[in-house]
Amino acid sequence: MRIVILSRQANLYSTRALVEAARKRGHSVRVMDTLQFDIRVSRRQPELFYQGEPVEQVDAVIPRIGASITFYGLAVVRQFEMMGVFCLNESQAIARSRDKLRSLQILSRHDIGLPPTVYTRMAEHVPACIDRVEGPPVVVKLLQGTQGIGVVLAESASAANSVIQAFHGLDQNILIQKFIQEAKGSDIRALVVGRKVVAAMKRQAVAGEFRSNIHRGGTAKKIRLTAEYRRTALAAARVLGLRVAGVDMIESKDGPMVMEVNSSPGLEGIQKTTGIDVADAIIEHLEHEVALASPSRNQRRRKL
Repeated sequence: MRIVILSRQANLYSTRALVEAARKRGHSVRVMDTLQFDIRVSRRQPELFYQGEPVEQVDAVIPRIGASITFYGLAVVRQFEMMGVFCLNESQAIARSRDKLRSLQILSRHDIGLPPTVYTRMAEHVPACIDRVEGPPVVVKLLQGTQGIGVVLAESASAANSVIQAFHGLDQNILIQKFIQEAKGSDIRALVVGRKVVAAMKRQAVAGEFRSNIHRGGTAKKIRLTAEYRRTALAAARVLGLRVAGVDMIESKDGPMVMEVNSSPGLEGIQKTTGIDVADAIIEHLEHEVALASPSRNQRRRKL
């Protein structure tokens, strides 16, 4: 296969791991900077140009789109889709996962555990909203934050109000979420590929920190998921339409609760923690999906 990986930096661990896995399995792979594409929209002939040159025929695309370039990245993925190229995660699924409120709204329609959450734009509504999520304390989140950025633990109603006013002053949309104390600063990351959880780890925040992200100093260990947590991770990825996803869950007295579903999960932490070659599992799944692609999709492919 001729595979394109959409990534701003070819030297990132996740990108390098995917390139290496693809080449080991005999595929031709090229890393392309998402922002270097030009999109040509015309009647019945969608086209893409990369660094000014027409893109050669592509069999499959692996989107690795950073949150800061979501809008343009989705446009590039959509253009590949319009040209009949198979995309491992589709543009609509990526868009759902990037908007925390939208993803929670979609997940809430299914039997998937979620922490009580309220969205508001009115500062005067904050006290009532905190009561609705059984706080304080509460967690205040930016709708489009990533890697723990824009996530604040507010110990009191006044602290929550101050954080919310600050975010709104920056014209940012926020969520107020119940703080699950029994999680004790830990969470579970399950890496879903297709209909399988291929790897899972438990992350623990450092003392004095409630965010368990590894790059914030948290530690991680390999775990074997129970059937309940496995079902929850698979259901969350399926409901959002993601073929590959990092599903973050916390343990609560009511069972697993989904905190976030990531459409471009980092591979370094989970591969080094578990010893599992997640990149190889992703490429293997891509092979399977492309082979199953309908003839009509293949017929729509064009040389650009």
